Amino acid sequence: MSTTKLFRVVACLLTLIFICAGTGEVSAKKKVGKEKILYIPHDNRPIVNKQTIEVLQKAGYQVVSPPDEILGGRENLGDPDLLWDWLNKNAKKDIKAAVISSDALIYGSLVGSRKHEFDGDEILARTDLFTEFRKKHKKMPLYVFGSIMRTPRTGLASGYEEPDYYRYYGTNIFRLTELMDKNETEGLTQREVKEVNFLQRLIPQRALEDWMGRREKNFNANKKLIDCARNKTFDYLLLGRDDNAPYSQTHNEGRKLLTYGEGIKTYQTTAGIDEIGLVLLTRAVNERTKNSPKIFVKYNWGRGELTIPSYSDESIDDSIRASIKAAGATLTDEETGADFILAVNTNPDGLTFEADNPVNTTTERGGTKYFADMVADYLDGGKKVIVADVAFANGSDNALMDQLRRRALLFNLTAYGGWNTATNSSGFALATGILSTRMTDAQIDELLLRRYLDDWAYQANVRKTLAAQLDWIAGDGRYETLDGKRDTAAEDCAQLLKFFAEHNLPAFTGRDNMKVKFPWNRMFEADISLGRR
Repeated sequence: MSTTKLFRVVACLLTLIFICAGTGEVSAKKKVGKEKILYIPHDNRPIVNKQTIEVLQKAGYQVVSPPDEILGGRENLGDPDLLWDWLNKNAKKDIKAAVISSDALIYGSLVGSRKHEFDGDEILARTDLFTEFRKKHKKMPLYVFGSIMRTPRTGLASGYEEPDYYRYYGTNIFRLTELMDKNETEGLTQREVKEVNFLQRLIPQRALEDWMGRREKNFNANKKLIDCARNKTFDYLLLGRDDNAPYSQTHNEGRKLLTYGEGIKTYQTTAGIDEIGLVLLTRAVNERTKNSPKIFVKYNWGRGELTIPSYSDESIDDSIRASIKAAGATLTDEETGADFILAVNTNPDGLTFEADNPVNTTTERGGTKYFADMVADYLDGGKKVIVADVAFANGSDNALMDQLRRRALLFNLTAYGGWNTATNSSGFALATGILSTRMTDAQIDELLLRRYLDDWAYQANVRKTLAAQLDWIAGDGRYETLDGKRDTAAEDCAQLLKFFAEHNLPAFTGRDNMKVKFPWNRMFEADISLGRR
């Protein structure tokens, strides 16, 4: 690493330390810019809340956002009426754009959209409030994002964020809707017809009716949101198909909602959910500044763009094209004139695994060296490179990251993402990269450091180690619900992260106070911060 680059990296760490001093975390409400954008996330998780806000702040905007205590969480489903009250009080004339989660304002939160007890009329009445809001704020650009309810493959995969019966019957419910969706598009074999009949008898009727009833409420609310896009209540509407599969109830509803909104230029539906708040914030900035950067997408060799990742019902190329469009950017086939190169790390065979899979080591796999060479060549040519690391779900590709580390390329990138599903990672990285033109080099490095600590250090490595050590910690608790192990696990996690960072991240000096919280009382995500001792 050059002396100049090393100075930049150390400077970015010092900046993080001073920002975090006293609170242990970045303040999402700190005023750092003249223009204000109002943002309501769909819950209080760090990635969709303060980390998304941090990107906008570094891009020079003041973000007006609800305090954490009124946002929904994992157990607190949120209060939509309280959020509407906050919105109406804070949507002032100096707000240049509003980017709002419909899930938060209709159900209270993303988890609330799955577990609420509201009736259909109450939900539709809240949806009508968007029209009333538009009448009061005719000149305010209004961007809305929401979810098409997910269909987890199993009860365990649901993270206990569905009604209780999904823990026991989730696998069967997924399979039943998978077959029902397939039947509508291509038909079933005789064996599959028998399987449908068996599953319908196996799943308690009360549970199935409740689950499908919740989905019907969500589907009807989404139709009404599409109507709002049709009649120009919204400047843009983006509906994300939360965790799903090529055949699933989510895919089924997505198909129908796509048809329902056909011809509306300000409406999209795409795979993913947690990244789309930042994607729409990026669109708001691009439209505000009359900017549409050109994106050239380059995949790893092999299946590449044809890869259908885990948790998705479409190819990664379809998802990335959708994100580029939703962000207000332009896809280009000419790399020479592109503003950014979006380099997408896929496995040559088109398969995706979880980041804790034993194959995710620093040992080179097919495509690792090719992809690292490609990134290096683009950087040597002076290109701004965004890396979407989607070979694994829920964490970085260790082999790739080791290559980038050894070649001293980690902090030469413009943006990086590898934190959750393929669409989460690619969409978040794309949006961050686009907004980077409004940031200093040190700010870009701060965001890279945050992603490396989270996506690479924690999600792909430390989380697995810590999970294996949970039994050593006194008290009641487990991976999904830490409870009595929570504080000690956070302390142990900080030490493991520090050890990893000292050996892998040149921006980590070893003199810094690493702090970790588990805000949702589980190990799936960690809130990592740096501060002075």
